[in-house]
Amino acid sequence: MSKAPAHAAVPAESRKISPLLKLYGIYCLVTAAAVIALIALITVPLVQYGAELFRERHDVTLTMTLTVLQIVTMFVGAAGYVAFGVLMLRNRRRHVAQIAYGLVGVGVVNLILEIMLNGFGDNLIYSGVRLLILVVISATIDPTLVTERQLQRKLRDMETEEAAEAGTLGRAKGDRGFIELDFFNLFWVFVVCCVLGLIIETVYHMVVVDPGVYQDRAGMLYGPFSPIYGFGAVLMTVALNRFYRANPVVIFLVSAVIGGLFEAAVSWFMQVGFGAVAWDYSGSTIFGLFPDPIAALFGGRTSTLFMCMWGALGFVWIKVCLPWLLKLINLIPWQARYSVTAVCAALMLVNGVMTLQSLECWYQRESGLAPSSPVEEFYAEHYDDAYMAHRFQSMTITPEDSARA
Repeated sequence: MSKAPAHAAVPAESRKISPLLKLYGIYCLVTAAAVIALIALITVPLVQYGAELFRERHDVTLTMTLTVLQIVTMFVGAAGYVAFGVLMLRNRRRHVAQIAYGLVGVGVVNLILEIMLNGFGDNLIYSGVRLLILVVISATIDPTLVTERQLQRKLRDMETEEAAEAGTLGRAKGDRGFIELDFFNLFWVFVVCCVLGLIIETVYHMVVVDPGVYQDRAGMLYGPFSPIYGFGAVLMTVALNRFYRANPVVIFLVSAVIGGLFEAAVSWFMQVGFGAVAWDYSGSTIFGLFPDPIAALFGGRTSTLFMCMWGALGFVWIKVCLPWLLKLINLIPWQARYSVTAVCAALMLVNGVMTLQSLECWYQRESGLAPSSPVEEFYAEHYDDAYMAHRFQSMTITPEDSARA
């Protein structure tokens, strides 16, 4: 009888954290403590300056508000990193994983604020790398996940093969919803809906908005993708997965609220971060009788009509399209699905980063700034103003509308 490895009997919770991770924990602890000390030093003069500025101008600008939010986010993140480092040194694997999950959320918020205040460029590299490290740590150090991987890998492979043969691969088990909410399924939901959303919007524009006139409604630098529909579909899938058999009215209302709020949030982010406006429903009316209250409330970033469209799309998505998509996904051989998905996800990530970089360089040129780095020169040469205006035909850039610091 072969002897099991010595570490096999050691519970995942009790295993020591590697010296390399502990060294990173020390780095996080020291840098976070320095950030907290720096914030403590500048808080009082910053508050005094803000109060004096308000007394003089009686005006709180959006840039000032976002800066305060960023400082608060930095403080919360620094406090979290202090706890992260301490728990790492004490070998508290489960608590380290929990803190890492929270820090990922804080990191994403901080990245969004940084983009809105300072644009998309080298300023995001450090925060992006730390966020990536957190994602890796949260996925590998959690003892629950480690134990699950150890005990269920073989069983999962057997079940996967059986489900692939039965055509039910990706279906949720028990009462957990219609599909498994894993990265694989949600990624393909995103991709397919990016394409379907673009087709629907293009046809709607040609038939209703400007009959007979084609307009490129793509939202990414490459490919037939409109990411707002992809992310919207992911949000709806997550929110409605357990309620795919619910009352149609409930599905419609939840989809309308999620879609409308998400559309308004994306519009606000693009305008604040890049001065970009891709849609504006200001002046919309209800059946031509009276002003649309939703459009007025959200400053034209969404409207009653489009919230209803989101509601209808959400209902059709959950009831009709999601089962069809699951069958389509199952056409990918299960032995190759993760490698195929990883490659496609990497390509989509590159597409997304280049889209934001091209918008950033477009913003800089519209602001009257000449290219000053190899990256900016590359985009100025290959994706100049004429190219960007043709690619994003529904979008305009007005730097004065942004909240850049």
